[in-house]
Parts: sequence; C-alpha cells; structure tokens
Amino acid sequence: MKIVIVGPGAMGCLLCAYLSKTKEEIWLLDKNKERAFRLSTSGISIEGIGGSWTAKARVTAEPDDIGRADLVILCVKSYHTKEAIARSRPVIGQETLVLSLQNGIGNIEVIGETIGHDKVIGAVTNLGATLTGEGKVRYAGKGETIIGRIDGKTPVEMRDIREAFNKVGFETKISRDIKGILWSKLIINVGINPLTAITRLNNGGLLEFEWTRKIMREAATEAVRVAKRKRIKLIYDDPLAKVEAVCEATAANISSMLQDILKKKRTEIDFINGVIVRLGQELGIPVTVNTLLVELVKTIETSYNLRID
Repeated sequence: MKIVIVGPGAMGCLLCAYLSKTKEEIWLLDKNKERAFRLSTSGISIEGIGGSWTAKARVTAEPDDIGRADLVILCVKSYHTKEAIARSRPVIGQETLVLSLQNGIGNIEVIGETIGHDKVIGAVTNLGATLTGEGKVRYAGKGETIIGRIDGKTPVEMRDIREAFNKVGFETKISRDIKGILWSKLIINVGINPLTAITRLNNGGLLEFEWTRKIMREAATEAVRVAKRKRIKLIYDDPLAKVEAVCEATAANISSMLQDILKKKRTEIDFINGVIVRLGQELGIPVTVNTLLVELVKTIETSYNLRID
C-alpha cells in the first residue's frame, strides 16, 4: 500500500515515522520545499514512548514525485483542508481513499465535495504528540484511533488501514457511526481546548479551579444540546463527566489550541466551539458560553503583537 501523509505537524510526523517501519511505501507531503528537503535528509526524530529514535522518511513538496496513492492521510489544520486536498490532487486516483485525521467538524464534508464522499474516511485519535521542533516529535500518550465512513460502510480497504495502524502499535478500530464519535470528541474539545488557550493551563489545571470547571461544563452542556437537537447519538452516557475524565486522564497534556497560542499561530476555534455557535444560532439554542469563548480566543490570536508579557 502506498500511503501519503499530508502535513509535517506532530501527528503527521508521528504517523510517518512509525508507518515507515512497515513494508508499506510511506510518503510525507509538505508544502514547503526547503523544509521537505531538510526532513528528507535529517529524518524524523521521535522521543517519549518507545525511547528516542530517528526514522528515515520519504519527504517531498512535489506531488508528482509520488504518483498515485492508495491512501492519503490529512494531518493539517482544519482551516487548511481545502488547500491541502487541492494540493494533493495529483496523488489521488479513482481508487484512492482519503482519511481525515483532523480536529473539529466539517473536514469530511469539505474533502467529499472535492473528491467524492464515498472516498472519505473520518477518524478520531487519542494519540498524544507534540512537535518540539522541525521533524521532532514527543510521543507522550498512547490512545485508541477510530476510523469510519459517514455512510457506515466498511470496505475491505478500511480493514487494511486498521491493520497497518495496529501493526505499528496504534490501536485502531472501525466504527459504523463515525459521525457520533466525531461529535463526542468535539464536545470534549469544546470544553477543554479554548479554556486551556485562554488560561494557559494544561488540561489537568482546568480541574483545579471551580471557575474553569464551571465554564467547561457549561460550554459542553451547550454542545450536547446542539448534538441532541441534530439527533446525533453520542457515545458517552454522560458527556459532561467524560469531559472531566479526559481532563484528569490527560492532566499533563498541553492542548493543541494552547500549543497554537503559545506559538502565536491561528487556532482551530472556528471548527470546534465555532461550530456550536453557528449551529446553535441556526437552531435557536442559546450558546452564550461558547460565543464568549470563541470571541476571547479570536481576540488572543489576532492581538499577538499587542500582548504584554
């Protein structure tokens, strides 16, 4: 199987390094030609779980170098989805599947509009990875990865993907209800990510203060109301308790949104809490807490040059 991973962030580099251990042909597609050359020369360095090691990787900024792929894995920020799928078109053939391993809601739909919805696979992962430098990843936490198609079908190619992931130690399962799983993960991110970005606390820190715990539960409650109105079946009996349980289980983790803020980058707030705000307004459901969180995160990410350290 020829697998092309799009995006040299933490998750993209982690997948590239581990999958390169298999007999599959693995490529990492970057949009930056100079960085691609450096990564192809120096390799990808992993530290943390499993020790420290470096993987030799095929990295390029030219899709034509790769040819047609069997599987494309998108590991880019949600706001780059349309650009990334357009750039990847030369490697996408009639039989190519595209796996979205991204945060938030809406990526599957954007990809499907471009290449056809029957070629798109959604995914949720609890793998913990942080980019500590160019091509350098700290693998901090094992976790389950779940993949599935929106229509619930499970073609044989999906089982091949599961096998490839499991072979390198990434526990992977197939679900017939990936939409419910994506929304269940969204509700967790809605409660955790913006609060960590605003307070600069790690996940566990949110549980240390009654105020952040209260806001976290209120934000998640609004999201649950929206999901129920849209008749989405969540996978947790008590989503609010699950948000707090994830905080506790990942206490030392620095959320992806906080990582973006610390690096003075754009966040994915529009694809997380912003989804709840838009749908809540459409459905007539009050979403005041999520609206406030979106506005605060947007203020932070557009005022980096004005910040007082």
